[in-house]
Amino acid sequence: MTISGADEPIALIGPHPPFRGGIAHFTERVRSGLQDAGHDVLAVTFSRLYPDRFFPGKSQYEETDSGNTTAYPILDSINPLSWSKTANLIIEKGARTAIFMYWMPFFAPAYRAIARRLRKRGVRIIGVVHNAIPHERHVGDRAFSKRFIQSCDAVIVLSESVRKDVLKLVPEISVRLQQHPVYDQFGSAIEKSVARSRLNLDSQGHVLLFFGFIRRYKGLHVLLDSLSRVTQRYPGLTLLVAGEFYDDISSYQEQVARLGLRDNVRLEDRYISSGEVGAYFCASDVIVQPYLTATQSGVIPIARHFNKPVIATNVGGMAELDWQNHTVVPAGDPNALADAILSSLSHKPVELHSNRAARDTPSPTWDSFVYGLLEEEIKMDD
Repeated sequence: MTISGADEPIALIGPHPPFRGGIAHFTERVRSGLQDAGHDVLAVTFSRLYPDRFFPGKSQYEETDSGNTTAYPILDSINPLSWSKTANLIIEKGARTAIFMYWMPFFAPAYRAIARRLRKRGVRIIGVVHNAIPHERHVGDRAFSKRFIQSCDAVIVLSESVRKDVLKLVPEISVRLQQHPVYDQFGSAIEKSVARSRLNLDSQGHVLLFFGFIRRYKGLHVLLDSLSRVTQRYPGLTLLVAGEFYDDISSYQEQVARLGLRDNVRLEDRYISSGEVGAYFCASDVIVQPYLTATQSGVIPIARHFNKPVIATNVGGMAELDWQNHTVVPAGDPNALADAILSSLSHKPVELHSNRAARDTPSPTWDSFVYGLLEEEIKMDD
């Protein structure tokens, strides 16, 4: 399937490596998927993603990144001159379609300005909307997202909850739901004993993994509350919290101490580089995502790649997956979470609290996601 002629590249706008995090991983994987399908991709990335004063972490870059660095680093999120420069580049290169990775209203003014200028020159706009409404909300979020989405010809979403959010903002927009593909760029699985040796973990005890940067909405405090019951049955259990704290870590440290869990909880306050991801998942028995709010998660596609069971909460797209290794519990309920963890560690079947029974469905692939992008573009030509 072709999206444009041989001399008409696809523009892909979003954070590319060496920017770090799930959106950069997703953008780069879409890029390689389009290239594998035989398309020329004009990759446009940021010269400045977040101003330093707005970024809660230690660094916006993955220090060990060795990926493709041929994207044009010209888009400054807060400099309108760069927005014009970005649009001009895409027009000069002859792109007929531009795909925007959208996940936060902060980027809506830049994206909207670029998209509006491109549309005036006949470039078709597809928005891949990860979040229409952010997890942590601020005044103006809905208005900013609405304005960008109105600048698109079509939108791709990754969960039904985001589809509903998009249509609440812009009822007339064409929306296509494509499930988040399984991440396959973090290497092959390794033996659990090897992974645990690398991470200096007990080779015998159970290991739970909470993965990704830490913010209140991700519910780590609920998971810690649930562990008191779990460790009564499994005193040698370790909860491995792997990710940079965007919250004050001291509140979690105090909670760990108050609950008497110092021997059971390991807090690794740092970004886990791409080359390390596989070891953390392969060392673990169960991946736990106790989110209080969510749209979808990039952690679950990593867990599926490494065939690790996931316990998640019934929020957003977290409850939508048809996967036998995916257990859903009520959000904010430490007792229900403890029950699910205990059942999983004892290998007993767990009743799912979703609207349908989980099935062993094929894992969504990047080929199918790219096919959906191309098919959506073709519809705009009809």
